[in-house]
Amino acid sequence: MSKDNIVIREITKADDKQLAKVIRHVLLEFGVPKVGTAYADAALDCMMETYNNAKAIYFVIDADGAIIGGAGIAPLEGAEGAVCELQKMYFLPEARGTGLGRKMMQTCLEAAKNLGYKQCYLETLPYMTAATKLYKKTGFRALKGPLGNTGHYSCNVWMIIDL
Repeated sequence: MSKDNIVIREITKADDKQLAKVIRHVLLEFGVPKVGTAYADAALDCMMETYNNAKAIYFVIDADGAIIGGAGIAPLEGAEGAVCELQKMYFLPEARGTGLGRKMMQTCLEAAKNLGYKQCYLETLPYMTAATKLYKKTGFRALKGPLGNTGHYSCNVWMIIDL
């Protein structure tokens, strides 16, 4: 896989099946519970439709037509103020450790600013250590409890960044 053929771009309808497969594969790889996490989200099978609104956006990593990861921004349900949520940031092994995570974070946070958000929230699991390290490097700080109403009650690491 050549880095020259890898792009971060907005999701299209044609990406939905591949992306759902990527996300479920990564969640199973890490032993994430199938309930109370993104695994159970109905949105996984219709990501283009889910993020097709004025306050949300989803990006995929396209490697010569193969989707190898993605992440998105959407309003944090149940939150007060201009708070978005970094959602469904998952990469296949071939995308990890390549700098794509850092590029994806920059892309998502810049999009969040452009959409008018003032803070970005995320939830993860304690054993997603590489992701948590990236979040901290990006400037996210730990919270003592969850914000909003994501429905991901199995996620017990909560973080936020001011944009």
